[in-house]
Amino acid sequence: MRISVIGCGYLGAVHAACMAKLGHEVVGIDVDELKIHTLSAALAPFFEPGFDELLKDVQEPGRLSFSTDISAASGSSVHFICVGTPQKEGENGADLSHVDAAMEALLPHVKPGDIVVGKSTVPVGTASRLAEILATGAPGAHLVWNPEFLREGHALEDTLSPDRLVYGVADGSEDHAAVSVLDEVYAAPLSTGTPRLVTDHPTAELVKAAANSFLATKISFINAMADVCEAAGADVTRLADAIGLDDRIGRKFLSAGIGFGGGCLPKDIRAFMARAGELGADQALTFLREVDSINMRRRSRVVELTRELCGGSLLGHRITVLGAAFKPESDDVRDSPALSIAAQLQLQGAVVTVTDPKALENAARRFPELRYEADLDTAIAGADTLLLLTEWQQYKELDPFEVSSGVAGLRILDGRNVLDAAKWRSAGWHYRGLGRP
Repeated sequence: MRISVIGCGYLGAVHAACMAKLGHEVVGIDVDELKIHTLSAALAPFFEPGFDELLKDVQEPGRLSFSTDISAASGSSVHFICVGTPQKEGENGADLSHVDAAMEALLPHVKPGDIVVGKSTVPVGTASRLAEILATGAPGAHLVWNPEFLREGHALEDTLSPDRLVYGVADGSEDHAAVSVLDEVYAAPLSTGTPRLVTDHPTAELVKAAANSFLATKISFINAMADVCEAAGADVTRLADAIGLDDRIGRKFLSAGIGFGGGCLPKDIRAFMARAGELGADQALTFLREVDSINMRRRSRVVELTRELCGGSLLGHRITVLGAAFKPESDDVRDSPALSIAAQLQLQGAVVTVTDPKALENAARRFPELRYEADLDTAIAGADTLLLLTEWQQYKELDPFEVSSGVAGLRILDGRNVLDAAKWRSAGWHYRGLGRP
């Protein structure tokens, strides 16, 4: 099929390349000339494992191209809208200006029978509004809401082999004309047994918001338990193991640490709360305020624990932060707890060095006042205290005996509870985890 993808940020670029991998002829469109130039050269403007190779693989046979001209969408029968919906300045609600602009620009190039597919995360009610605009501007075309469930670091797998596909159509019917078209788009994953659910527009929009809210709640729950464990002298990792064996709960997302960040969970749960308030259902989501608060308090808690680890004062203390990205296998530093903690430590008088395998360039743009060092050995040389705040594999595999020779002080705070505490302590380190005795 011929497919256009409007918006070539993280979601759009990955989706365009993966649709081409599935055998479709795809054009990715974005107003950012530098981004389009970079993608056209088969270079990824962000880090995602395997993405550079995928770009080359699908561009060489000519299945994927990029353009800054929206008219390149003409001739495609399926148009995916993949633009960003950031949090509004000074508000919790989502900024839909990019979605609205994408729809307005696309309308002249949509013909009867075409399918416009929304993948951006939007407040419930957006699809119905856009469907009316589409019906007026491009009669005979159909709007489907097809939420994405990408995990950064696993985006290619999540697009090519998703754990579910959700189609939101106007009448919620399996017989809707757009359903068979999307089934053709996703023929490959459907043929391997990927579950497919057809719903109405509002339900499809709520799926992503509800899923992210549930995951955020689970993370904040175990982080709240970490505080209780610290007060009681219990071990939150063993607590999580025990309750995670209950198949009604499960162990995933029950790892206590410094909290969640990134471009999705924080802004999505805030937008969900804001939209519920607009609908008069704000009482239903009041618990999400505490979920958000628990998450943000983790950052100040780590600063407090670091001060304790440093003997009660941060002034002049040399601290090396291991990790800048909000999660491993990503260079995304949006709302990164690790960077936020590093900045707070520096404001309180510590001498902070940040290292990360992939995210330093993005981190330096967001917090230029911090010191960055790409080489791990150089970064930790002379440090009084180490903070592991992003669980990159190379940090998890650090040998405490080898690291000892390069630092000034044997103190480490394991902000992700991923190190072997006994091993580090046996090497002479003062080890501190979160919610662990």
